[in-house]
Amino acid sequence: MLKKFEKMNQCGNLYIVATPIGNLADMAPRAVATLKKVNCIAAEDTRHSAPLLHYFQITTPVVSYHDHNEREQTPLLIERLVAGEEIALISDAGTPLINDPGFQLIRAAIAQNISIIPLPGANAIICALSGAGIPSDRFVFEGFLPAKNKARRDHLIELRHEPRTLVFYESPYRLLETLTDLIEIFGGTRQAVIARELTKIHETFLRDTLENLAILVQSDANQQRGEIVLIVAGAPEISELAEREAEAQRIFAILQSELPASQAVALAAKITGVRKNPLYSLLIK
Repeated sequence: MLKKFEKMNQCGNLYIVATPIGNLADMAPRAVATLKKVNCIAAEDTRHSAPLLHYFQITTPVVSYHDHNEREQTPLLIERLVAGEEIALISDAGTPLINDPGFQLIRAAIAQNISIIPLPGANAIICALSGAGIPSDRFVFEGFLPAKNKARRDHLIELRHEPRTLVFYESPYRLLETLTDLIEIFGGTRQAVIARELTKIHETFLRDTLENLAILVQSDANQQRGEIVLIVAGAPEISELAEREAEAQRIFAILQSELPASQAVALAAKITGVRKNPLYSLLIK
């Protein structure tokens, strides 16, 4: 145990540093001091980070660390950390690893007993939730939805009964398509919020039903620009019985294409433990 502790002390620290998502005044003093003192900064896009580093007069050497070179760069950075150097990881904006590269580096550092020191700061998800006016005590972050229509719709179908608040990142070019799919799958009356260009000059919060938001976005091209966080209220809680009946209906719909109706009803009821009558009612409809 002592040898393990000694090894950890010989290694440099890996700092996870949050940077502003728009307004440079949100940069924490501790983050600036850390970026100045480390031996190296691993940045998602060195060109994107250059203005930020220049603004705060940070002259620390920068290396590129992104999705396409993560596999090659990780062992090189770990080698430097093991040798005693200190490295800071930053993303283009906000908190690293939240829909940004860095997971492989963190796992590799843990395996080498390297100290990982996260510095809290700006994050678009938390920023959007705090101003949304939708319950934020329980929420699910889903990142970007699939770009292809079928994959996106299939994923939304899986989420339609999720009771927790749903948070997505969305491309401005797909926002209207996503809202249209949400209306069809979740219903147009579900409450939602579009948080756009957070902390920037054109920051906007649009709060309304999915149906009204779709109308607004379609009529105003400005709402289809910039960086977007889409927040959707969770589904109303349903009773355990209602949930089992919904599952029985789903199973029945699958079975009836292969079996006689009465047999499909009997099997669906037996699998889920619900009564046959609601399924017969569905069959009659």
